[in-house]
Amino acid sequence: MPDAPKNLTRPDGWAIVQRNRPAMVSLVFLIAIVLIAFTVPFFLPVSLKSTSSDTFLPPLTTGQETPVLHLCGTDKNGQDLFYRLLTGAQVSLGVGIIGACISLVIGTLYGMTSGFLGGKVDALMMRAVDMLYAVPRILFIMIFIAAFDSVFKDWLDAARLWAQQAEWKGLESTTRYLIPYSKILVMILSLGLVEWLTMARIIRGQVLVLRELTFVTASRAMGQGGWGILRKHLLPNLSTIILTYLTLTIPAVILDESFLSFLGLGIDDPAASWGSLLKDGAQVINPIESKWWLLAFPAVLMSVSLLALNFLGDGLRDAFDPKSAD
Repeated sequence: MPDAPKNLTRPDGWAIVQRNRPAMVSLVFLIAIVLIAFTVPFFLPVSLKSTSSDTFLPPLTTGQETPVLHLCGTDKNGQDLFYRLLTGAQVSLGVGIIGACISLVIGTLYGMTSGFLGGKVDALMMRAVDMLYAVPRILFIMIFIAAFDSVFKDWLDAARLWAQQAEWKGLESTTRYLIPYSKILVMILSLGLVEWLTMARIIRGQVLVLRELTFVTASRAMGQGGWGILRKHLLPNLSTIILTYLTLTIPAVILDESFLSFLGLGIDDPAASWGSLLKDGAQVINPIESKWWLLAFPAVLMSVSLLALNFLGDGLRDAFDPKSAD
C-alpha cells in the first residue's frame, strides 16, 4: 500500500513562519502575556488583591491605605488595576482558548464526516451549516446565557451544599470558586457552539480533496474502515490546517466575550475580564474628570493581544494553507 503523505502543505511551512517577522513577534508577545498573566498574580502583595479606600489613583501612584506602588492606578473600589488586568487576561484568554477548542472539535468532526461521506449526506449537512449561519450568533449566545445561567448556578450551589454536608472540602471549595464564573462557563459553551461553522467548511473542503488521493483508495481496497481512514490518514494531514484556523478562532471568541461582558452579560463581579474592565472604565469616563487609565490600559492590552493573534494566524495560514499564495 502506498504510504500516506506526511503533509500535503508546503514542506518549508515552519521556515516560512520563522521568516515572517510579525508572526514571530506576535508569538513571543502571546507567550509572554500568558506566562505573566498566569504566574505574576500569585507573587503580588495581598494588599493589591483586595479593595481599599485608595480609589481612582492615577498610574504610578502610591496608595495611603495600601502603601505600595500602583503601576496602572486603581479603580472605583480601590483595587489595583494591574492585578485586575492580569486576572482579566486569565479569563479572556481562557475563554478564547477553551471556546475555540470546543469549536475545533465540533467543526473538525462535522467537516470530516461531511466531506468523507459526500453525496446527499454532505449536501444535507452543508445546508444545515448554511441555515445556522443565518442565525445571529450574538443573539443566540444571549438567549443561551439567559436560559441556562441560572440553571447552572443552581446546580453548582446544590453541588456545594452536598459537598459541605458530605465534608468534601475539595469539591466544596471548587464549586464555591466556580459559582461567580457560572455565566462565563455557559458563555464558553455557547461560543463553542456557534464558532465551529467556518472550521467545518474548511475541513470539509480539505477532506473532499484528500479522499480522492491514492493512499485513501489503497486503504479502502485493503479493507480499512471509514473511521480508521479518518483517524489514521486524513486527520494527520489536516493538523496544520486545524492549528492555523484555531489561532484565527481564538480572537473571534475573545472579541465576542468582551462584547458581551461590556454589555453586562459576561462575568460577574468580583471576577473580571477585559470586556468587564472596559465596561467599568467606560462608566467613569466624563468630560469633567477623566479616569483615562481605567479605559486605556484594558483597551490597549486587549487590542494588542487580538492583533498579535491575528498576525500569528495569518502567518500560519500563509505558510500552511495549500490555497494561499507563495
